[in-house]
Amino acid sequence: MKIETSARLHLSLIDLNGSEGRIDGGIGITLKDPALEIECIENDDSTKILFDESISKDLINDEYSQKILEATNNMKEYLSIDTEYTFKINNIYPIHHGLGLGTQLLLSVGQLISQLNDTSLDINQLARIIQRGGTSGIGVESFNRGGFIVDGGHKKDIKKEFLPSSYSTVSPPPVLARYDFPEKWNIILVIPNISGGAYGKKEKDIFQSYTPINIKDVEKISYLTLMKLMPAVIEEDLQSFSDAINKIQELGFKKIEKNLQYPIIHDIIDYMKENGIETAGMSSFGPTCFGITDSNIKYHKRDLEDMFGENSTIIVTNGKNHGSKIIK
Repeated sequence: MKIETSARLHLSLIDLNGSEGRIDGGIGITLKDPALEIECIENDDSTKILFDESISKDLINDEYSQKILEATNNMKEYLSIDTEYTFKINNIYPIHHGLGLGTQLLLSVGQLISQLNDTSLDINQLARIIQRGGTSGIGVESFNRGGFIVDGGHKKDIKKEFLPSSYSTVSPPPVLARYDFPEKWNIILVIPNISGGAYGKKEKDIFQSYTPINIKDVEKISYLTLMKLMPAVIEEDLQSFSDAINKIQELGFKKIEKNLQYPIIHDIIDYMKENGIETAGMSSFGPTCFGITDSNIKYHKRDLEDMFGENSTIIVTNGKNHGSKIIK
């Protein structure tokens, strides 16, 4: 059995103040590429993890195997089984680069084992078992249905601290809105060849050092999201969408995330904005930068390759309006 899923952009967290009784909340877009593809079969020996020979050795990371084993053990405990599995990774993308690989990898393994054991689990059950979605619900809903997503965060009496998903075991937040992302809008990714964004204890320390966020920033993000960003997606209004994202990227926790980056991140974002790409920003904790435009995509790709290609990977993609796919 095989599963296919893909990356996501995380545009911003909404509320890391919590004065109205909720925290977190997220805004994101599911991407067609880069993609993740995993095969799984039962075996009689022990859990094995293989990588297709086409995958660059530079891309293979021990943490992939650790997360596969983590999800496998959680699923085996939940299902009360002792079956062993062989996983083969046919396609993968970098972890800790702001593209949500960790969540997609864990959910994919959980879904494969669930299907192989003829067990039907809804997305929230699956996320609880493999322990994802404890801060942002964007990755979980991207896996589930794709599209443009806004989630509503968590009640403070359930999640009492400002923590990243890797340190939070609460259930995924409710999805407030999910819309198809306009097919005519192109998304260009610039992924610098530098160490990945903050994760683990470093990410936890950043959350706890810089929160709570000023309530005025939270109010502005909320207003822009509800009254500009969401209508712009529905109406396919790129100008309004771009203005909202560009402003949100300079507010709240996203502003902090960006200020903690290497100078090249700011150089890439500024260059895109100055050279005709309507929307530009950084996904999650980076280092992946994104631009969104509906014109001249081939020119923009060549231009960015000339400017940053020696030390970055450039990918042109689109939004994806469906979730993961199981192939039997």
